[in-house]
Amino acid sequence: MTSLLERIGDSDDADIVYDAFVTWTGEQGIELYPAQDEAVIEIVSGANVILSTPTGTGKSLVAVAALAACLARGGRSYYTAPIKALVSEKFFALVDIFGASNVGMVTGDSSVNPDAPIICCTAEILANLSLRQGVDAEVDQVVMDEFHFYGDPDRGWAWQVPLLLLHRAQFVLMSATLGDVASIADDLSRRTGRTTALVTGVERPVPLHFSYARTPAHDIVERLLEEHEVPVYIVHFSQAAALERAQALASVRVASREQRDAIAEAIGDFRFTTGFGKTLSRLVRSGIGVHHAGMLPRYRRLVETLAQRGLLKVICGTDTLGVGINVPIRTVVLTALSKYDGTRMRQISAREFQQVAGRAGRAGFDTYGNVIVMAPEWEIENAVALAKAGDDPAKRKKIVRKKAPTGVVNWGEGSYERLIAAEPEPLVPQLQLTAAMLINVIARGGDVFANVRSLVFDNHEPRARKYELARRAIAIFRTLVAAEIVVADASGIHVTVDLQPNFALNQPLSPFALAAIALLSPDDASAETGSGHYALDVISVIEATLDDPRAILSQQEYKARGEAVNAMKRDGIEYDERMALLEEVTYPKPLSELLAQSFEVFASSQPWVRDFELAPKSVVRDMFERAMSFAEFVSFYQLARSEGLVLRYLSDAYRAVRQTVPAEARTDDLLDIIEWLGELVRQVDSSLVDEWEALVNPVVDAATPVVPPAPPSVLTNRRAFLVLVRNELFRRVQLAALQRDDELVELDPAVDWPAALDAYFDEHDEILTGGPARSPKLVAIDERPDEWLVEQTIDDPAGDHDWRIRGVVDLAASVEEGTAVVRVTEVVRL
Repeated sequence: MTSLLERIGDSDDADIVYDAFVTWTGEQGIELYPAQDEAVIEIVSGANVILSTPTGTGKSLVAVAALAACLARGGRSYYTAPIKALVSEKFFALVDIFGASNVGMVTGDSSVNPDAPIICCTAEILANLSLRQGVDAEVDQVVMDEFHFYGDPDRGWAWQVPLLLLHRAQFVLMSATLGDVASIADDLSRRTGRTTALVTGVERPVPLHFSYARTPAHDIVERLLEEHEVPVYIVHFSQAAALERAQALASVRVASREQRDAIAEAIGDFRFTTGFGKTLSRLVRSGIGVHHAGMLPRYRRLVETLAQRGLLKVICGTDTLGVGINVPIRTVVLTALSKYDGTRMRQISAREFQQVAGRAGRAGFDTYGNVIVMAPEWEIENAVALAKAGDDPAKRKKIVRKKAPTGVVNWGEGSYERLIAAEPEPLVPQLQLTAAMLINVIARGGDVFANVRSLVFDNHEPRARKYELARRAIAIFRTLVAAEIVVADASGIHVTVDLQPNFALNQPLSPFALAAIALLSPDDASAETGSGHYALDVISVIEATLDDPRAILSQQEYKARGEAVNAMKRDGIEYDERMALLEEVTYPKPLSELLAQSFEVFASSQPWVRDFELAPKSVVRDMFERAMSFAEFVSFYQLARSEGLVLRYLSDAYRAVRQTVPAEARTDDLLDIIEWLGELVRQVDSSLVDEWEALVNPVVDAATPVVPPAPPSVLTNRRAFLVLVRNELFRRVQLAALQRDDELVELDPAVDWPAALDAYFDEHDEILTGGPARSPKLVAIDERPDEWLVEQTIDDPAGDHDWRIRGVVDLAASVEEGTAVVRVTEVVRL
């Protein structure tokens, strides 16, 4: 079959491109809907298009037509989406159509084929490119999927900025729930000089059947299975609830023996390496999937791929499915009509309801889709009780009707009916201005004042908001000048530091981070500030500028309070006093006093920084200091449901420290930690980059893409592997310092740890674990082909350094496990 690119060639003739695309879709067995046909005609004619049609009307196919038309003209396209999972999915789909050499992906964490003519990226990537390069950016076309994120309070700026600055690009804006966008269309035409076509108001090709259910989830699922109304997606508004539902449904016979065998064959040798992975393996083999943002990307992709193959009958997840993930669904079951939005509990909006509900019904497979809204739990219990009572008036009279608990955001059949009939809420512009944005504009050069003035006053915001942005721009500019990042002199306004291409300063408090790092001394021995470990202190400064990963911090606090209670009980502290003291126990906050003092000094002349909260915390540092692997950290803090959150935080920290810390502030110890952190992230989940490489150089049957290739050998990055080895040895030092004999024996059953520690403590009062004790100078390594011989010197108070921990690094096992596998053979005194 002739490919789309072969049919279109390199023609810029609109008629040829249109005819070639229609012929190609016909060969795929696809007949364009009228709305698709109208949109494609406008696109090949060079117009902007705003496509606001229901889910299931083929917006993705219109995007393919747009990308093909631009590629035929020799142009460069950017396909943006709100979340990395959707970016990844679109990337693989476009590779199938246009070939691996023509499609790239940039998400901030990873970059694949970034010079390709078609780039899939998050909206923030394109927004920052627009700010840095302005109208000169090499962007000929922008396809924005899920454009309703324009109204998101936190991220809407990234959807508005490209519309403001990329004047020579053609725009295709797509969403199922846009509402009235006439003003955006008019402004887009004014800026680009192109007409802007609105394609809206189309009926769904697969109609939806709505129902309100007062029956338990088990009963609903069993009925849907019996009536073959599957696959079913059960929507929850918390990750914990989604997993609990999936585990509860494991008792329902979802898949037949033949179906379970097909699932097992498709899964093959997929690596379920984490605690949650073991749970997911059991569930998917029963035909039940789990899908939410807290999962590792490779686990989400596995569930999506199995669902796309029709192997999963039930998927329990969150409303992330409403963000365009391509999972075929016949029936959507909403377990609630209220959610916690990060600030408060509230009923979901019409747009949120329609985004999720719109996933029901598979075009080409279903004649209709089902949307079932479950009543609140207390309403269901009342209905079940009434059903049991039957028509017996006496029994019905005895029933004590349950009511909604006090303070709960309730919903009912009236809420359900209102959401079905409601139009999506109007999109509200959400332009923001941060230090990173201003730095990008200044780094563009040219008439900086005019560029900033245009961004501040020529946008979609109301008049009062524009003046607010102007005041903020002035305040931020003064901050950047004070931080000596920007200078204004006779030659104009320009950035003073040599910004490398990936230098982002992408956190609002990065200017403060640079100033705080300058207070630290790279010479640990002479340090007057900090903890005495410069490299880890730099990590703590960077972590204080990152967004709080609430799930991790709450578990750290829970753990710290548990340890504090046990310690206070041992010390005989009374209950009331213990409770009072516990109020002061929180998660670890390294350098909190130093950072708070520095922040106040910085903010006294830069008042705008008070808009952002400094947040000292220790996640990367905690993991490093405890010498833990990713799996051990997740297990220690019981974060199995939030593995994806942990990985994203580690990725963000890796990117921030790599891009923010200037070269002159990087010591060998800090470079070791950076390499360790990068390799840790890659070993946990490198599926996106590695699967792309497999597409370019296929080594497996293309018909079985469920199993992502294993990450590269952990030995490849020697520097990072050395850190892993040293961490494994130092973990023994820490446990020995705490005299945790049982844990040491569990790690090294061949070593008589109790006897060794008794002998050591006969000579010394303690084992030191501070900065000097972690020094690479105290580790000796003899590198051999199949194994390394290692020796860790214990740092004793007398400085004798006459006690050693000796062991072997099993290189083959390390490659298999994706981490350093160290076996201690003896603990000796010289």
